[in-house]
Amino acid sequence: MTAPRADAPPPRRPLRVGPHALLVEVAGTEEAQALHAELLRRRAGGTLPPVTEIVPAARTVLLDGLADPQALAADIVHWDVPPLAAAGSEPVVLPVRYDGADLAEVAALWGVAEDEVARLHSGLEFRVAFCGFAPGFGYLTGLPERLHVPRRATPRTSVPAGAVGLAGPYTGVYPRSSPGGWQLIGRTDAVLWDAAREPAALLAPGTRVRFEVTI
Repeated sequence: MTAPRADAPPPRRPLRVGPHALLVEVAGTEEAQALHAELLRRRAGGTLPPVTEIVPAARTVLLDGLADPQALAADIVHWDVPPLAAAGSEPVVLPVRYDGADLAEVAALWGVAEDEVARLHSGLEFRVAFCGFAPGFGYLTGLPERLHVPRRATPRTSVPAGAVGLAGPYTGVYPRSSPGGWQLIGRTDAVLWDAAREPAALLAPGTRVRFEVTI
């Protein structure tokens, strides 16, 4: 086993953000998801200092509303954070019509027939790593590397609400009509964001998601 270099960065790098917040940098999205899950477990178990917000991103987790960010910063670098557990609450199931505008291009990138895209994509389980871009937009991990696709060279000026797209390692569903450069493979009628609903976002960080083929 190779020992880490003396100048190698720690697996978690906490940074103060204002008087009551802490931004924890990690190596990647998997580490951010695992740390987010561990923070939620510790908060539920009463072993995490009171905090108002825990917000994961691609390579960071932000904690806001801390009384003493410095104390947590000194402690969190020593935590033993287990890998994400595969099990958990039941997944949210999104019915999808796989008829997206970029279906043929994605099929070509994957090296399969167009109808195989629906079978392959709906056969996977995803997890919301973090949210961003627009209210209710979740960045879903779960695509194996061989199915990663690039963003479109020229983004669209308007993508319809409910469009299911792919970009790099992520799957996403547009909660409302907006510009976008993801490769569109289908569309769902599920409401991703409803301000009158509690919670407003259907997909929150940590949520398991499956897609179901519909006609």
